[in-house]
Amino acid sequence: MSESPKQGARERILEAAYDLFSRRGIRDVSVDEIISRSKVAIATFYRHFSSKDQLAEAFLNRREEVWTSELLVAEAVKRGAAPKDQLLAIFDIFDEWFESEHFEGDSFVKVLLEMGPEHPLGKASINHLNNVRAMIRDIAERAGLTDLDDVAHSLQILMKGCIITASMGDVGAGARAKLMAERLIAEHTPADVTAAGDAPTENALAE
Repeated sequence: MSESPKQGARERILEAAYDLFSRRGIRDVSVDEIISRSKVAIATFYRHFSSKDQLAEAFLNRREEVWTSELLVAEAVKRGAAPKDQLLAIFDIFDEWFESEHFEGDSFVKVLLEMGPEHPLGKASINHLNNVRAMIRDIAERAGLTDLDDVAHSLQILMKGCIITASMGDVGAGARAKLMAERLIAEHTPADVTAAGDAPTENALAE
């Protein structure tokens, strides 16, 4: 089905903002630059987005949809039949991401640090990060791990830490973080689960 002109313009604006915001943050990108990149008129831009902040919020929502749900979650499901394998597959995905030309760091953390936790965009970033941690907790629960909140927080620290380290130039950060994740998972795996092994769970990451 073809898009209407309005739908096409909105998508072009969002695509332009996605590329610019993910690489450079929010404040460094002007509305004029987004308008130029998306090839729309000023009036068209403001018909779809009342402000740059509203566009930035739409960008964060798209980032969770594209990166967290469609790429990270779906790919981890493909790579691991058992929940523990899916948790570890996250770091394999990161490892490949770090070595690709598309690596641009963690947009949620970038925006949170740039705008601050009290700014609406900072609060939106925190909500998205909480969603990621909830996803990790769900997989850990399916894996039969103990102290689920602690595991989810710790794994998220490893995830964010290795992204930052990779941003510093260490492309092997994902592999190192995976080794730490393996030890963390082992520490929180009950003896009876270890003995029985992981039972494969289809769509363990699916809602």
